[in-house]
Amino acid sequence: MALTIGDKVPACTLSVMGESGPTPLSTDDLFRGKRVLLFALPGAFTPGCSMAHLPGYVANADKIKAAGVDSIACLSVNDAFVMGAWGEAQNASEIIMVADGNAQFTDAMGLTLDATGFGMGKRSQRYAMLVDDGVITQINVEEGPGVEASSAQTMMALL
Repeated sequence: MALTIGDKVPACTLSVMGESGPTPLSTDDLFRGKRVLLFALPGAFTPGCSMAHLPGYVANADKIKAAGVDSIACLSVNDAFVMGAWGEAQNASEIIMVADGNAQFTDAMGLTLDATGFGMGKRSQRYAMLVDDGVITQINVEEGPGVEASSAQTMMALL
């Protein structure tokens, strides 16, 4: 069962690409004492994620932060090398590109996507959530293909 409004985000260790390589990032460090807009997607460099999902957040990062969000994070079941390279390719310097390499966070959220039919293995469903000090205050999960419920524009309307 997927976590929902009022639930605390799962405690686990994710990773980001640092100057010296992959760097651990605990969910406590990501969310504690902050208002975070995290959006998750099936895969870095995939067409929908690269052309429709991430670009909206890159283009609106300043507006989102001006509306009271401390951090914007993009999460995918990829490794830190891929997430770092994708962030650079998309000019996503204002977005924390978070790798959930083993899908630990995704599984604990209850939002795993079985993409084995596409040769992609276990992935994250497409969703976006607002998290205040580790507690989910809003979560929008896409019910099908496309980027609507989890888009930057939809989430901005909730701020």
